Formats: sequence, structure tokens, C-alpha cells
Amino acid sequence: MADAADLRRMALALAGTSEAPHFDRAAFKVDRIYMTLASDGTANFKFTPDEQEFKCQLAPEVFTPIDNAWGRQGWTTAKLAAASSDDLQAALDMAYAHAVGKPKRKR
Repeated sequence: MADAADLRRMALALAGTSEAPHFDRAAFKVDRIYMTLASDGTANFKFTPDEQEFKCQLAPEVFTPIDNAWGRQGWTTAKLAAASSDDLQAALDMAYAHAVGKPKRKR
């Protein structure tokens, strides 16, 4: 099983990733945020809706869609206590791929 320290280490090992506060979480981003980490033992990953459906069917004990508009866009919660390091690395790689090279949002 993996914990928050493991996930943080894996995320920061991905090229160009930085960590910054994001509300009550830590956000990990390259060109855009691709994962957030909470102190409650959960992390949120940005997948496509199809990837979200796949992850949630493959490992429902680990992954669940966020129950709001963000979830309909693919944001998915992972329970770290139920996840293996392989589960989290695969999720990081998938979410990271969508954030690299994306133009920054204008505010």
C-alpha cells in the first residue's frame, strides 16, 4: 500500500512537476494541475471521462468519480489506503500526460 509521502515523491519525480497549495490540498502541476492531494488520505486525479470510467470499473475500491461537475469532467478520487504503488503510478502517468504541453488557462 502507498501513502501520501509515496504519492508526493512519485509526482515530484515527473519532469517539470511542481507542488503548490490549492485550497485545503496540495496541487501538483506541470502546465496545468493534474493531481491534488488531501490530508484525509485521498488524492484527486484528472482523467478523461473514458479513463475515469475505466479506472473506476477496474478498481472500484480505489477510484470513484467526484460527485459534481468536476467529476463529470473526469476528476476522480483515489483512496490511498486501498491503492498499490502501481495503481498510483499508473494514475499519475495518465493524468500527467494530459497536463504536459497544455496552454495555461487565462484568468
